[in-house]
Amino acid sequence: QVQLVESGGGLVQAGQSLRLSCVASGSIFSINTMGWYRQAPGKQRELVASITNKGNTNYADSVKGQFTISRDNAKNTVYLQMNNLRPEDTAVYYCSAAIRPTGWMIGTFKTYWGQGTQVTVSS
Repeated sequence: QVQLVESGGGLVQAGQSLRLSCVASGSIFSINTMGWYRQAPGKQRELVASITNKGNTNYADSVKGQFTISRDNAKNTVYLQMNNLRPEDTAVYYCSAAIRPTGWMIGTFKTYWGQGTQVTVSS
């Protein structure tokens, strides 16, 4: 069994910061790309940022220069540092990871999702 658990969401005022964490646990052989997505009410889920196991990052244009994604491979953890938060950043944030579970063949991965953590930014 593989599980992703997010933490760090909450209610903040505009201009403040939050740091989200997501820990992957269970029967994990290796983790490829990890990422953060968000879904605001009435909108589709969108990619916020992703990071490969080599540390290569990708950001949505709307968060470039504002959010920073990082990971600790030894801890199977990905982080999202969110600075200067705006009301439009309000959403449920989901962690995602491409994981090769123990016992799976080389090159095979499954995408796992966390349960989501609410981020609310008040103006």
